[in-house]
Amino acid sequence: MNRKAIRDLAAKELGLKTAKYFYAKTLEELKVAAAQIGFPCVVKPLMSSSGKGQSLVKTADELEHAWEYGCSGSRGDIRELIIEEFIKFDSEITLLTVTQKNGPTLFCPPIGHVQKGGDYRESFQPAPIDPMHLKEAEEMAEKVTRALTGAGLWGVEFFLSHENGVYFSELSPRPHDTGMVTLAGTQNLNEFELHLRAVLGLPIPNIKLERMGASAVILSPISSDESPQYRGLEQVTQEEDTYLRIFGKPYTRINRRMGVVLCYAPLGENLDALRDKAKRIAAKVEVF
Repeated sequence: MNRKAIRDLAAKELGLKTAKYFYAKTLEELKVAAAQIGFPCVVKPLMSSSGKGQSLVKTADELEHAWEYGCSGSRGDIRELIIEEFIKFDSEITLLTVTQKNGPTLFCPPIGHVQKGGDYRESFQPAPIDPMHLKEAEEMAEKVTRALTGAGLWGVEFFLSHENGVYFSELSPRPHDTGMVTLAGTQNLNEFELHLRAVLGLPIPNIKLERMGASAVILSPISSDESPQYRGLEQVTQEEDTYLRIFGKPYTRINRRMGVVLCYAPLGENLDALRDKAKRIAAKVEVF
């Protein structure tokens, strides 16, 4: 979760291609950095998750709000932000990467995802990707996870640009939210099974793509400290080739992810239609 340590490792030590970036400990430093990077730019806390504190800044007038929002979204008492060049990418992927105690690094088929406000809203597997770009992403993921050491599953995120290739974005040292699509049975082993095997040192003979999958999150429209209730579960569970997962969170916040709908289909069918189906079904669940 430490964006400074991970970004410096990737860019300065390993030489991976990333967005241009600076750090800022004060609002004035943020203004200077933004002037060097240009607009639009992205401002994030050094340590946070699920898009908390992240802003897309389009003009200098928005920097003060981005500073305050970034600091408020930071974990702990860290008042330092990272400011990044905005990459004009065509798509984003998560490359679930498995490092083993006694075996080679393995890669899951790429997962496409869509974010809003720095937070995942939908994911799908397999993501269409140029084979050369996939090879480049795998090489980057292998380098950074080897440098960090340890056994387990990592969610390594990349920006893909037809014009400029592959950019390393960030990574999580654990099963990834976008990787929940593997719970739709897209692979012979889902991301949680892979993580467990790797941590325990159990063999992973291979990772096979078995069908297409799409996930769409269930968001809360309210903020309450009371236990949430749900409507529409019966409608969702009537759908074919669909799973429903409620996270069991004890309270709600506006736009908090409370669950996920997972849909699957045989390989070769229309992936866009499957994505639309997952979003349509997720919209049937009401959180109150």
